[in-house]
Amino acid sequence: MSKPMLRDPLEALLVAPRVRQGDLPIVDRRPADVEMARVLKTTPLRMASDPPSGAIAYWEHGALHDVVEPMAEHVVMAYPAGSQRLERRTGKSVAIGTARPGVVTVIPAGSTSRWDIHQPMNVIQLYLPQATLERISGEADKVAPGDLLERTAHLDPTTSRLLLSAADVLEGNEALDTLFRQQLTDLLATRLLAAHSGSPITIQPAAGGLAPTTLRRAIERLRSDSDADVSLAALAADAGLSRFHFCRAFKESTGVSPHAWLRQYRHEQAMKMLRDTDDSVVSIAAALGYSSQTAFAAAFRKLTGEPPSDWRRRRR
Repeated sequence: MSKPMLRDPLEALLVAPRVRQGDLPIVDRRPADVEMARVLKTTPLRMASDPPSGAIAYWEHGALHDVVEPMAEHVVMAYPAGSQRLERRTGKSVAIGTARPGVVTVIPAGSTSRWDIHQPMNVIQLYLPQATLERISGEADKVAPGDLLERTAHLDPTTSRLLLSAADVLEGNEALDTLFRQQLTDLLATRLLAAHSGSPITIQPAAGGLAPTTLRRAIERLRSDSDADVSLAALAADAGLSRFHFCRAFKESTGVSPHAWLRQYRHEQAMKMLRDTDDSVVSIAAALGYSSQTAFAAAFRKLTGEPPSDWRRRRR
Protein backbone atom coordinates (compact mmCIF):
# COMPACT_ATOMS: atom_id res chain seq x y z
CA MET A 1 0.00 0.00 0.00
CA SER A 2 1.03 3.62 -0.16
CA LYS A 3 2.42 3.97 3.35
CA PRO A 4 3.17 1.84 6.40
CA MET A 5 0.45 1.01 8.86
CA LEU A 6 -0.03 3.74 11.47
CA ARG A 7 -0.78 1.34 14.33
CA ASP A 8 -0.07 -2.21 15.32
CA PRO A 9 -3.37 -4.14 15.53
CA LEU A 10 -1.84 -6.62 17.99
CA GLU A 11 -1.15 -3.73 20.36
CA ALA A 12 -4.88 -3.06 20.72
CA LEU A 13 -5.35 -6.52 22.21
CA LEU A 14 -2.95 -5.66 25.03
CA VAL A 15 -4.74 -2.51 26.21
CA ALA A 16 -8.34 -3.75 26.38
CA PRO A 17 -9.72 -6.61 28.49
CA ARG A 18 -10.97 -9.59 26.53
CA VAL A 19 -14.76 -9.61 26.28
CA ARG A 20 -17.23 -11.73 24.37
CA GLN A 21 -17.46 -9.82 21.10
CA GLY A 22 -20.81 -11.38 20.25
CA ASP A 23 -22.35 -9.75 23.33
CA LEU A 24 -21.50 -6.23 22.11
CA PRO A 25 -23.33 -4.00 19.61
CA ILE A 26 -21.62 -4.13 16.20
CA VAL A 27 -20.19 -0.61 16.55
CA ASP A 28 -18.49 -1.61 19.84
CA ARG A 29 -16.99 -4.84 18.57
CA ARG A 30 -13.34 -5.36 17.84
CA PRO A 31 -12.11 -3.60 14.66
CA ALA A 32 -11.58 -6.04 11.82
CA ASP A 33 -7.84 -5.42 11.53
CA VAL A 34 -7.39 -6.09 15.26
CA GLU A 35 -9.38 -9.33 15.11
CA MET A 36 -7.48 -10.44 12.01
CA ALA A 37 -4.17 -9.76 13.79
CA ARG A 38 -5.33 -11.84 16.75
CA VAL A 39 -6.40 -14.77 14.59
CA LEU A 40 -3.52 -14.65 12.11
CA LYS A 41 -0.95 -13.99 14.88
CA THR A 42 0.90 -11.40 12.82
CA THR A 43 0.50 -7.88 11.44
CA PRO A 44 -0.22 -6.93 7.82
CA LEU A 45 2.71 -6.28 5.49
CA ARG A 46 0.96 -3.10 4.35
CA MET A 47 -2.21 -1.33 5.35
CA ALA A 48 -3.85 1.92 4.28
CA SER A 49 -6.93 3.42 5.87
CA ASP A 50 -9.33 6.17 4.78
CA PRO A 51 -11.66 6.79 7.73
CA PRO A 52 -14.57 6.54 7.79
CA SER A 53 -14.84 4.83 4.38
CA GLY A 54 -12.76 1.73 5.03
CA ALA A 55 -9.29 0.21 4.98
CA ILE A 56 -7.29 -2.22 2.83
CA ALA A 57 -4.59 -4.56 4.17
CA TYR A 58 -2.20 -7.05 2.59
CA TRP A 59 -1.28 -10.08 4.70
CA GLU A 60 1.05 -13.05 4.56
CA HIS A 61 0.10 -15.56 7.24
CA GLY A 62 0.61 -19.13 8.28
CA ALA A 63 -1.82 -21.98 8.87
CA LEU A 64 -4.98 -20.99 10.73
CA HIS A 65 -7.18 -23.05 13.07
CA ASP A 66 -9.28 -20.65 15.11
CA VAL A 67 -12.65 -18.95 15.55
CA VAL A 68 -13.02 -15.51 13.99
CA GLU A 69 -15.11 -13.54 16.47
CA PRO A 70 -17.74 -10.93 15.46
CA MET A 71 -16.13 -7.79 14.02
CA ALA A 72 -17.21 -4.18 13.67
CA GLU A 73 -16.73 -4.08 9.87
CA HIS A 74 -17.49 -6.35 6.93
CA VAL A 75 -14.39 -8.15 5.65
CA VAL A 76 -13.93 -8.94 1.96
CA MET A 77 -10.94 -11.03 0.88
CA ALA A 78 -9.24 -11.68 -2.46
CA TYR A 79 -6.28 -13.93 -3.18
CA PRO A 80 -3.40 -12.77 -5.40
CA ALA A 81 -1.82 -16.15 -6.23
CA GLY A 82 -1.75 -19.84 -5.54
CA SER A 83 -4.46 -22.30 -4.60
CA GLN A 84 -5.39 -23.08 -1.00
CA ARG A 85 -8.21 -25.07 0.62
CA LEU A 86 -10.47 -23.15 3.01
CA GLU A 87 -12.83 -24.71 5.57
CA ARG A 88 -15.39 -22.54 7.33
CA ARG A 89 -17.86 -23.70 9.97
CA THR A 90 -20.75 -21.46 10.98
CA GLY A 91 -23.06 -23.15 13.47
CA LYS A 92 -23.83 -26.54 11.95
CA SER A 93 -23.09 -25.52 8.37
CA VAL A 94 -19.73 -26.22 6.71
CA ALA A 95 -18.38 -24.41 3.65
CA ILE A 96 -15.31 -25.67 1.81
CA GLY A 97 -13.69 -23.74 -1.01
CA THR A 98 -10.41 -23.04 -2.77
CA ALA A 99 -8.75 -19.65 -2.34
CA ARG A 100 -7.32 -18.55 -5.69
CA PRO A 101 -7.38 -15.53 -8.02
CA GLY A 102 -10.93 -14.81 -9.20
CA VAL A 103 -12.76 -15.78 -6.01
CA VAL A 104 -13.71 -13.75 -2.93
CA THR A 105 -14.60 -14.46 0.66
CA VAL A 106 -17.04 -12.27 2.60
CA ILE A 107 -17.34 -12.20 6.40
CA PRO A 108 -20.31 -9.96 7.30
CA ALA A 109 -19.93 -7.66 10.29
CA GLY A 110 -21.11 -9.34 13.47
CA SER A 111 -20.84 -12.92 12.20
CA THR A 112 -18.60 -15.59 13.70
CA SER A 113 -17.18 -18.80 12.27
CA ARG A 114 -14.45 -21.40 12.73
CA TRP A 115 -11.70 -21.38 10.09
CA ASP A 116 -9.21 -24.08 9.13
CA ILE A 117 -6.48 -23.19 6.63
CA HIS A 118 -3.69 -25.74 6.52
CA GLN A 119 -0.92 -23.90 4.65
CA PRO A 120 0.57 -20.38 4.58
CA MET A 121 -1.12 -17.97 2.20
CA ASN A 122 -1.32 -14.36 0.97
CA VAL A 123 -4.55 -12.38 1.08
CA ILE A 124 -5.77 -8.83 0.48
CA GLN A 125 -8.58 -7.72 2.77
CA LEU A 126 -11.05 -4.85 2.62
CA TYR A 127 -12.56 -3.66 5.91
CA LEU A 128 -15.84 -1.97 5.06
CA PRO A 129 -18.08 -0.23 7.63
CA GLN A 130 -21.82 -0.72 7.30
CA ALA A 131 -22.08 3.08 7.10
CA THR A 132 -20.20 3.01 3.78
CA LEU A 133 -22.71 0.56 2.29
CA GLU A 134 -25.56 2.71 3.55
CA ARG A 135 -23.96 5.86 2.09
CA ILE A 136 -23.51 4.28 -1.34
CA SER A 137 -27.06 2.93 -1.29
CA GLY A 138 -28.43 6.34 -0.32
CA GLU A 139 -26.36 8.20 -2.91
CA ALA A 140 -27.63 5.80 -5.57
CA ASP A 141 -31.20 6.60 -4.45
CA LYS A 142 -31.84 3.00 -3.41
CA VAL A 143 -33.50 1.49 -0.36
CA ALA A 144 -31.43 0.57 2.68
CA PRO A 145 -29.09 -2.31 1.82
CA GLY A 146 -29.88 -5.84 2.93
CA ASP A 147 -27.45 -7.92 4.97
CA LEU A 148 -24.30 -9.08 3.21
CA LEU A 149 -24.16 -12.80 2.49
CA GLU A 150 -21.43 -15.08 3.81
CA ARG A 151 -19.20 -16.17 0.94
CA THR A 152 -16.36 -18.69 1.04
CA ALA A 153 -14.07 -18.69 -2.01
CA HIS A 154 -17.05 -17.56 -4.10
CA LEU A 155 -16.41 -17.09 -7.82
CA ASP A 156 -16.52 -13.36 -8.56
CA PRO A 157 -13.74 -12.21 -10.93
CA THR A 158 -15.01 -8.60 -10.91
CA THR A 159 -14.76 -8.09 -7.15
CA SER A 160 -11.52 -10.06 -7.00
CA ARG A 161 -9.91 -7.95 -9.73
CA LEU A 162 -11.00 -4.70 -8.09
CA LEU A 163 -9.57 -5.65 -4.70
CA LEU A 164 -6.35 -7.10 -6.10
CA SER A 165 -5.76 -3.85 -7.99
CA ALA A 166 -5.12 -2.19 -4.63
CA ALA A 167 -1.82 -4.05 -4.42
CA ASP A 168 -0.82 -3.34 -8.02
CA VAL A 169 -1.69 0.31 -8.66
CA LEU A 170 -0.66 2.27 -5.57
CA GLU A 171 2.56 4.08 -6.38
CA GLY A 172 3.89 6.10 -3.46
CA ASN A 173 2.11 9.37 -4.19
CA GLU A 174 -0.20 10.31 -1.30
CA ALA A 175 -2.71 12.34 -3.34
CA LEU A 176 -2.95 9.74 -6.10
CA ASP A 177 -3.04 6.79 -3.72
CA THR A 178 -5.71 8.29 -1.46
CA LEU A 179 -7.93 9.18 -4.41
CA PHE A 180 -7.49 5.70 -5.83
CA ARG A 181 -8.40 3.98 -2.56
CA GLN A 182 -11.47 6.19 -2.12
CA GLN A 183 -12.70 5.36 -5.63
CA LEU A 184 -11.89 1.68 -5.14
CA THR A 185 -13.74 1.47 -1.82
CA ASP A 186 -16.86 3.03 -3.35
CA LEU A 187 -16.67 0.70 -6.37
CA LEU A 188 -16.30 -2.34 -4.13
CA ALA A 189 -19.20 -1.22 -1.94
CA THR A 190 -21.35 -0.80 -5.07
CA ARG A 191 -20.35 -4.27 -6.27
CA LEU A 192 -21.12 -5.86 -2.88
CA LEU A 193 -24.58 -4.29 -2.88
CA ALA A 194 -25.22 -5.65 -6.37
CA ALA A 195 -23.76 -9.16 -6.00
CA HIS A 196 -23.40 -10.12 -2.34
CA SER A 197 -26.41 -8.65 -0.57
CA GLY A 198 -29.54 -10.39 0.61
CA SER A 199 -31.48 -7.66 -1.23
CA PRO A 200 -29.43 -7.05 -4.40
CA ILE A 201 -29.43 -3.47 -5.72
CA THR A 202 -29.33 -2.62 -9.41
CA ILE A 203 -27.28 0.48 -10.21
CA GLN A 204 -28.39 2.18 -13.41
CA PRO A 205 -25.76 3.40 -15.92
CA ALA A 206 -24.67 7.02 -15.66
CA ALA A 207 -26.95 9.45 -17.48
CA GLY A 208 -25.11 12.67 -18.32
CA GLY A 209 -21.80 14.17 -17.28
CA LEU A 210 -20.80 17.26 -15.34
CA ALA A 211 -21.85 20.74 -16.41
CA PRO A 212 -18.96 22.55 -18.18
CA THR A 213 -18.33 24.98 -15.32
CA THR A 214 -18.44 22.16 -12.76
CA LEU A 215 -16.03 20.06 -14.81
CA ARG A 216 -13.70 23.05 -15.15
CA ARG A 217 -13.65 23.56 -11.37
CA ALA A 218 -12.88 19.89 -10.80
CA ILE A 219 -10.00 19.96 -13.28
CA GLU A 220 -8.64 23.16 -11.73
CA ARG A 221 -8.56 21.44 -8.35
CA LEU A 222 -6.87 18.35 -9.81
CA ARG A 223 -4.28 20.59 -11.48
CA SER A 224 -3.47 22.37 -8.20
CA ASP A 225 -0.12 21.88 -6.52
CA SER A 226 0.65 18.61 -4.76
CA ASP A 227 -0.52 19.93 -1.35
CA ALA A 228 -4.07 20.70 -2.53
CA ASP A 229 -6.95 18.58 -1.25
CA VAL A 230 -7.87 16.38 -4.21
CA SER A 231 -9.78 13.84 -2.16
CA LEU A 232 -12.98 12.46 -3.59
CA ALA A 233 -14.92 14.22 -0.84
CA ALA A 234 -13.41 17.62 -1.75
CA LEU A 235 -14.00 17.15 -5.48
CA ALA A 236 -17.59 16.05 -4.93
CA ALA A 237 -18.30 18.91 -2.51
CA ASP A 238 -17.03 21.45 -5.05
CA ALA A 239 -19.43 19.98 -7.59
CA GLY A 240 -22.34 19.89 -5.15
CA LEU A 241 -22.71 16.14 -5.70
CA SER A 242 -22.30 12.96 -3.70
CA ARG A 243 -19.07 11.00 -4.18
CA PHE A 244 -21.03 8.31 -6.02
CA HIS A 245 -22.61 10.69 -8.54
CA PHE A 246 -19.47 12.82 -8.96
CA CYS A 247 -17.32 9.84 -9.99
CA ARG A 248 -19.89 8.60 -12.47
CA ALA A 249 -20.46 12.05 -13.97
CA PHE A 250 -16.72 12.85 -14.17
CA LYS A 251 -16.04 9.63 -16.07
CA GLU A 252 -19.00 10.31 -18.36
CA SER A 253 -17.51 13.74 -19.17
CA THR A 254 -13.84 12.78 -19.54
CA GLY A 255 -13.84 9.06 -20.32
CA VAL A 256 -11.67 8.30 -17.27
CA SER A 257 -11.99 8.28 -13.49
CA PRO A 258 -10.68 11.20 -11.39
CA HIS A 259 -7.74 9.05 -10.29
CA ALA A 260 -6.83 8.09 -13.87
CA TRP A 261 -7.09 11.74 -14.95
CA LEU A 262 -4.81 12.92 -12.13
CA ARG A 263 -2.35 10.12 -12.74
CA GLN A 264 -2.02 11.04 -16.42
CA TYR A 265 -1.70 14.74 -15.59
CA ARG A 266 1.10 14.11 -13.09
CA HIS A 267 2.79 11.90 -15.67
CA GLU A 268 2.65 14.68 -18.27
CA GLN A 269 4.08 17.10 -15.69
CA ALA A 270 6.93 14.70 -15.02
CA MET A 271 7.77 14.38 -18.72
CA LYS A 272 7.72 18.17 -19.17
CA MET A 273 10.04 18.72 -16.18
CA LEU A 274 12.42 16.00 -17.34
CA ARG A 275 12.52 17.39 -20.87
CA ASP A 276 12.58 21.15 -20.21
CA THR A 277 14.49 21.57 -16.93
CA ASP A 278 17.75 20.45 -15.35
CA ASP A 279 16.04 19.56 -12.07
CA SER A 280 17.24 16.29 -10.57
CA VAL A 281 14.97 13.26 -10.65
CA VAL A 282 14.74 13.33 -6.86
CA SER A 283 13.59 16.98 -6.85
CA ILE A 284 11.02 16.26 -9.58
CA ALA A 285 9.71 13.33 -7.56
CA ALA A 286 9.33 15.57 -4.50
CA ALA A 287 7.67 18.38 -6.49
CA LEU A 288 5.06 15.94 -7.81
CA GLY A 289 4.29 14.56 -4.37
CA TYR A 290 6.03 11.19 -4.50
CA SER A 291 7.34 9.75 -1.26
CA SER A 292 10.71 8.85 -2.78
CA GLN A 293 12.70 8.83 -6.00
CA THR A 294 12.23 5.06 -6.11
CA ALA A 295 8.43 5.37 -5.96
CA PHE A 296 8.45 8.02 -8.70
CA ALA A 297 10.76 5.97 -10.92
CA ALA A 298 8.57 2.87 -10.53
CA ALA A 299 5.40 4.82 -11.43
CA PHE A 300 7.10 6.51 -14.40
CA ARG A 301 8.46 3.23 -15.71
CA LYS A 302 5.03 1.62 -15.44
CA LEU A 303 3.61 4.21 -17.85
CA THR A 304 6.56 4.65 -20.24
CA GLY A 305 8.49 1.40 -20.02
CA GLU A 306 11.74 3.08 -19.01
CA PRO A 307 13.28 4.87 -16.00
CA PRO A 308 13.04 8.70 -15.84
CA SER A 309 16.81 9.18 -16.38
CA ASP A 310 16.80 7.05 -19.55
CA TRP A 311 13.70 8.81 -20.88
CA ARG A 312 15.31 12.23 -20.28
CA ARG A 313 18.57 11.17 -21.95
CA ARG A 314 16.82 9.98 -25.12
CA ARG A 315 14.93 13.27 -25.52
CA ARG A 316 17.85 15.64 -25.21
